[in-house]
Amino acid sequence: MAKKVIVGMSGGVDSAVSAYLLKKEGYEVEGLFMRNWDASLNNDILGNPTINSNVCPQELDYQDAKKTCEILDIPLHRIDFVKEYWDNVFSYFLKELKKGRTPNPDLLCNKYIKFDVFKKEAVCLGALYMATGHYARLENGKLLRGIDLNKDQTYFLAQLTPNQLTNVLFPVGHLTKPEVRQIAQEIGLNVATKRDSTGICFIGERHFQEFIHNYLKPNPGDIVDVETKEIIGQHTGLMNYTIGQRRNVGLSGQTKRHYVCGKSVKDNVLYVAFGEDNTYLMSDACTLEQVNWISSVHPTFCTAKFRYRDKDHNVQLEFLENDEVKVCYPEGVKAVTPGQFCVFYLGEECLGSGVIKDVFKNGEKLWYVSD
Repeated sequence: MAKKVIVGMSGGVDSAVSAYLLKKEGYEVEGLFMRNWDASLNNDILGNPTINSNVCPQELDYQDAKKTCEILDIPLHRIDFVKEYWDNVFSYFLKELKKGRTPNPDLLCNKYIKFDVFKKEAVCLGALYMATGHYARLENGKLLRGIDLNKDQTYFLAQLTPNQLTNVLFPVGHLTKPEVRQIAQEIGLNVATKRDSTGICFIGERHFQEFIHNYLKPNPGDIVDVETKEIIGQHTGLMNYTIGQRRNVGLSGQTKRHYVCGKSVKDNVLYVAFGEDNTYLMSDACTLEQVNWISSVHPTFCTAKFRYRDKDHNVQLEFLENDEVKVCYPEGVKAVTPGQFCVFYLGEECLGSGVIKDVFKNGEKLWYVSD
């Protein structure tokens, strides 16, 4: 009797090819589409859509997933996880923005939705396994980078526990993105050339400020030159900016290169520096909270990424009280940002991660984000 697997169908090519490969291998395959966001929540207080689209992108994804499953001749379930997403992901997102930090909800979506309530739903549907289209690999209980390093998604899986990764399959982890698209084209999948989704899932790819103002009241304040301490402009709310940001800072007419180098939540001030040297963005250490280990190996020396598209940095780990970790990187790293995740690696293996709490340079805490 074939082993049953539930595939998380996103409406994209990666999950579609994952379902195809599993069926080809002889699994009993069913798809499950997760509805994590109520599109009506994207309306303003008058009920008007804040995202200019006649059809919600999530609904379009569902229609694509439905068509894919028809082509593959597999059942598709549709389940609402809207409440769970709001309670465990979106509420955290808002709380972090209020602190002036820069959260990454994708890791929490994997931790609390895709590999928690989704996995439980898969069990209820009688499946032994669950599968997703992530570019990652599992070998002997280790979470390994995807073969396609340009698409590797272990960064987004780094808050998962070893238990959450049991009975999980990543069918495209050993393939490159071009190979996945080639398979999709060869078997005539409707999403073979569909563009990859980017941006935050509940917002889409546009109108972040317009959307977030439905939940956090705009609080404009001064933009201050960090060198001269002069007021040089007005910001639209600290939640709209991140450390290192160079575009859309709000200094119209300013021809000199500039970047966001700090926030003061207490004073509602956005600090900006001018030039190309990134002096105010460099740090050599940070502390992490909410540290999660996937691996039983907790090395003193390893590499780390401080954001998804970051390169690997050589780091030294110091284990502190309260399960916090201090990460030292003497060569210096630019724009290590509170609220983001630092992910640990040992070669190909993803070891775990933590949320960046405080940032230091030469032993002194930096004021990137201050209360």
